[in-house]
Formats: sequence, C-alpha cells, structure tokens
Amino acid sequence: MRALYLILPILCILAIAYRYYSAFIAARIMALDDTRVTPAHQRNDGQNYHPTHRLVLFGHHFAAITGAGPLIGPVLAAQFGWAPGLIWLVCGVCLAGAVHDFIVLWASTRRGGRSLAQITREEIGPVAGATAAVAILFIVVIALAGLGLAVVNALHESAWGTFTIGMSIPLALFMGLYMYRFRKGRIAEATTIGVIGLLIAVIAGKPVAASAIGPYLQLSREQLIVAMGAYGFVASVLPVWLLLCPRDYLSSFMKIGTIAFLVVAVLIVNPTLQMPAASAFIAGGGPIIPGPVYPFAFITIACGAISGFHALIASGTTPKMIDRESDIRPIGYGAMLIEGVVGVMALVAATAMFPGDYFAINTAPATFANLGIPVVNLPDLESAVGETVAGRPGGAVSLAVGIAQIFSGLPGMRGLMDYWYHFAIMFEALFILTTIDTGTRVARFLVQEFLGQFHAPMARQEWLPGSIVSTLLVVCAWGYFIWTGSISTIWPMFGIANQLLASVALAVGTTIIVNSGKARYAWVTLVPLSFVSVTTLAAGVLSVQTNFWPMAIGPDPARHFTGYLNSGLTVMMMVAVVVILVNAAWRCARVLTGRVPVRVADMASSPPLS
Repeated sequence: MRALYLILPILCILAIAYRYYSAFIAARIMALDDTRVTPAHQRNDGQNYHPTHRLVLFGHHFAAITGAGPLIGPVLAAQFGWAPGLIWLVCGVCLAGAVHDFIVLWASTRRGGRSLAQITREEIGPVAGATAAVAILFIVVIALAGLGLAVVNALHESAWGTFTIGMSIPLALFMGLYMYRFRKGRIAEATTIGVIGLLIAVIAGKPVAASAIGPYLQLSREQLIVAMGAYGFVASVLPVWLLLCPRDYLSSFMKIGTIAFLVVAVLIVNPTLQMPAASAFIAGGGPIIPGPVYPFAFITIACGAISGFHALIASGTTPKMIDRESDIRPIGYGAMLIEGVVGVMALVAATAMFPGDYFAINTAPATFANLGIPVVNLPDLESAVGETVAGRPGGAVSLAVGIAQIFSGLPGMRGLMDYWYHFAIMFEALFILTTIDTGTRVARFLVQEFLGQFHAPMARQEWLPGSIVSTLLVVCAWGYFIWTGSISTIWPMFGIANQLLASVALAVGTTIIVNSGKARYAWVTLVPLSFVSVTTLAAGVLSVQTNFWPMAIGPDPARHFTGYLNSGLTVMMMVAVVVILVNAAWRCARVLTGRVPVRVADMASSPPLS
C-alpha cells in the first residue's frame, strides 16, 4: 500500500469533520457567543488569567496537548499492522477526541475556568467530585511520567537535542517579555525573532555537539530527569505569560512546521507501507504489546485519537486565556484534529520500515532473535545515522529512523540521513517537553485545590508559597515514576490512565448536555463514552492479570514493589472511574425522569455583556 492513497482521503475526512461536525456541535449544543465575558477578561490577574490572541493560544494549547502519545503510541501499535491504528486514529479523532476537547474547553470557559474536578462536583454531585479530584491527580501524575519517560529516552546522551531544547527556554523568556513588556501586542515581531532564533539553535546544535562543549551536554538518564524536573518546577511557578505560553507558542511552529513538511515529504516520496495491514500478532503474542489488538491497540494509541490528558489542559490553562468564545472551536476541536494528523504521520513513518528493521529496533536483541524475521535495511540505516539503533525499544528511535528515511528520500537529501535522524530526535523531545510544563502547572492547580481544604490559603493559585509546595510535590511524584520505571511498566499505565480520564470527561460532558435540557444531543458524547470506557476498563483488567500482578508475585524481588504499586493504582483508578460513571448515569436518569429540574448549564460566572 502506498502512503499517498491513505493520506489524501484522511486529510479530506478531517477537513469535513471540522467544517460540518464541529459547526453542528458549536451551534446546537454550545451556542458560542462572543458577547459573553470570558474568564480571561473577568478575572485578569496577569498570572494565570490573561486574554491571549487566538493564534498564540492555539500554539500554546496545541503544544500542551500534543506530547508523546501521538508520536510513540502509533509506532508501538504498528506491531498489529497499519490498518487497526489508522482506523482508530481517523474515527477516534473526529468522533471522540476532538469532541472531548471541544466540550471540556467550552464547559470550563463558561464556568470561570474551573477544573474538571470542580465541574464534576457541580454537574454530577459531591461524591463524584471528590472521587474525580483524587483520581485525576493520580492519573495526571502517571500521564506526566509516561510523557517524561519519552523525553528521557529521546535526549539521553544527545548533546545536539539537549542544546536546542535548552536554547528554547531563554528564547521563550525573551518572547514573553517582548510581547507583554517591551513592545506590547507586537506578536508578529516576537514570532519572527523567536522562530529565527529557534532555527539557528537547530542548525547550531550539530557543531556545538561536536565542539568541546558537547560532552557537557551529553546528560545521563538521571541528570535528564533532574533537569526536566527543575524546568517543570520553574515553568509551573512563573507567570503563564512569561515562559509557559511563549515557549509553547514557539515550539508549536517547530511541531506544526515539521509535521506539515513530513506530510509534503510523504506526498512526494510516496513510500510503500512495508508492514502488512494486519500482522500475525493481531490476535496477541506480540513482542512489543503482548495482548490482542482489542483492547490493547486502543490504549496504546492513547493520544491522536482521544486523550483524557487534554481535559486537564482544556479545563486548566487554556480556558483562563480564551479571549472570546468563537476561539473555542478552532482551539478545542481544530487543535485535536491536527494532533490526529501527527498520529497518522507517525504510523506511516513506522510502517514504511521493513518489519524486520522495525522489530529489531523496538525489541531487545534476545527477543528479536526468537522472532525469526530478517532485517533488511538496518545495517545501512545504522551506518547512515552514525549510531547503533538496534535494541532500543520505546518507539522514539524507530520513529526518528522512519522520519529520517522519508526526509532523506527527497531530492538532494540522500546524504543528510544523520542530520534528519538527530533532527527528528530533537523534534520528538521538543514535542513532548511542552506537555510536561503545562501538565505540571495543571497538576499544581489540582494539588492546591485539594490542600486548600485543609489550609485555605493553599487554594489561592496566586499565593507563591502554595504554588511552590504543590509544584514540588507534583514534580517529585512524576519524577519518581520515571526514575524507577521503564517503557514496559509506565506506558501501559499511561494508556489506561489517559483513557479512563477521557471517560470521566465524556461522562461530565454528557451530564452537562442533559442538565442543560439538550438531552436529544447527548449521543454526541455518549457514543464515544460507551466505547472508550468499556474498552479501557477491559484493558485495565487484562493488564493487571497479565502484566502488573505477575510482576508483583514473580521471581524477581526487585520488581515486586513496582508490580504491587502498578496493580494497586490501576485498580484504584478503575474503581474511581466506575463510581463517577454510576453517579453520572444516576444524575442523568433523575433529570430525564423529572425528579431533578433541568438547569441551564450556560449560566456561569461569565455573564453576558449588557
């Protein structure tokens, strides 16, 4: 199968979904109204609430939601062949993922920028709200660990990538000061300076890595975890306009630009998908994902199709910066569609490799030797990129090889394979790290809400001591999981946690629609909720039975604690989500039978202009 024959129809489907389906939801359910005062204007504090131009906010939101999931998940799921992942990515993003993001962003904006846990408490009830607060906190920590692990794997001993990623931080600080202090509102000027600076950092990365400075930038795994924790801490505490928003906006140019270039490259090179549509491992027994395609492909491709982590961004930083309600549609629905494109391109890059080369990279040498699949181009690929790539599981390396292989197929690019490989590694790290900073800030908000019940000042997001203490707790939590975990232990938990959180958000969205007297449109969220919740709960049960619990009682004592911890957290998250789903169903039933009066959910702390 040639990639061109898949990419063009998919792009058309996504465009149709945005033009018609998102417009239907915006008109029939949301009734977006630019005359309403958004929380960014009503509570403008220059710290967390700040009206932001739609292009800058789109960049921030896209950079924040698009992390490891749409890059790594489709690559790992390529074990099943290209068809299962592709179908889930396209159908999921149009009917589930983009709807999920759109609904949550609208709901939070209409409710003063409240978090998902607060909205759950208001719309469903106090039991569901309290359960959601605890579950969301655990889920977001595990999600950040999964995303952070991919950064560590991508930047490990990579001086070039570390230099470029590091330079993006002072560039973002300068952009923030330029746009909001030196020359207010001059977004085009700041963008030009930032993009040129980032391109220089990318180009200079190779000679810097080869210079005397290079060895100091080759950070070990532990050094990267500490450095990433320090960055996440600083980005969470500083005002949102100073570092977080401009850095995400800046990195979005690299993200969207690279993906757009990859789309063009695929259209020109038109690679053949060497992986079959359905592999021999579709029924289970695969070397990367041991379970069958259902349900495991649907939690492996956590982002790209639907991601509960997005609900934390859509009810965290983004609604606090919405300038006017019409911005919700391109930011909520549109950004997720682009993430779907990212997932599709990652799947194409992975499946364009020969199966033997793909499995040789993504499995341990001993495991690959038992597969009996011969390598084809791997020795030449390793020679071209200048590194040993075999036996480096996790998806990041094989994706970088796949991207480099496509780019080097362009006219005049064949001798630049090593450049494209290291560029792709840097691109992946930049892609993911922007989710770490925003996710840490959102988790800080959740911790402050929880601790505020015991000490009132902690709930004030602008109170610096509370921000410092809560951020430190969050960073230490996800840093511990990365320090002690691996891709085989963290990624399955990340996938389960992520999709369980999506189920919670869709349940809340369904309840909001019913509460507002628009139950005839509840199918918009109820259909994806039914599929995602059943699939993820099934995957959770199977993961505990076949992966986590055997680790806890297995022959290796060093893995017992991790096995018990993973089993306990997975069961706890599933129980919490079931409690929320039952409470949501009970609330909806009471409204539909008239025992609870319909109330207009649009009545929020953001009143319409007079």
